[in-house]
Amino acid sequence: MTTTPFDSTAIRALVFDVFGTVVDWRSSIIREGARLSVAKNLQVEWPAFADAWRAGYQPAMQRARAGEIAWTNLDGLHRTILDGLLPRFGLSGLSEYEREHLNRAWHRLDPWPDSVAGLNRLKSHFVISTLSNGNVALLVNMAKHAGLAWDCVLSAELFQHYKPDPEVYQGAARLLGVKRDEVMMVAAHPSDLVAAQRAGLRTAYVPRPLEWGEGGIVAPVGDAVFDITAADFNALATRLGARA
Repeated sequence: MTTTPFDSTAIRALVFDVFGTVVDWRSSIIREGARLSVAKNLQVEWPAFADAWRAGYQPAMQRARAGEIAWTNLDGLHRTILDGLLPRFGLSGLSEYEREHLNRAWHRLDPWPDSVAGLNRLKSHFVISTLSNGNVALLVNMAKHAGLAWDCVLSAELFQHYKPDPEVYQGAARLLGVKRDEVMMVAAHPSDLVAAQRAGLRTAYVPRPLEWGEGGIVAPVGDAVFDITAADFNALATRLGARA
């Protein structure tokens, strides 16, 4: 865990959590569902569907960690969760093509309003990369869709571990060729940042209060202290001295 005083000039690379931090997964999934409803004349409570799909994510990863299932990339986990949800939401009649297209909605997520401009500012001063449990193909397709100008796409898939396992954070520093305390993890989720701290990375907290919609639950920070807290990516760029 990092113990030295924070010096922003020592940061060489920023690595980003993606789902909820860079992209608005919930609104995007709801929009995808609404399009499907129009095409198929369906009546589905898509906000509840999106929440249930995302809620299956951590339990699915834990099953892999526990050895109940083989290590699986996020596309595979999302599909397993989706198949379990279809009967509950009256979607059992979807064809295989329609199921797979819906599963790949995670490749087509839209960014938060500040994400593209903020990342471009940060890119002018730092190496910027994903550090996500999303698989490489998913993250590359998402970057194309959302206009995210990553220098590099790093994924838990490369390490055969999911965050918050330390191998993911430490592996990112290794692949980027920098010391761990020269890498800053940027995330909207305190638990992700705490794990990054324990692995030796610096941390920036960018809360996204609308991740779970209006009135949604925001994970508490508790006693955690991060190197920077910023309202959005533009504010983070300003704090780190990146030009406008």
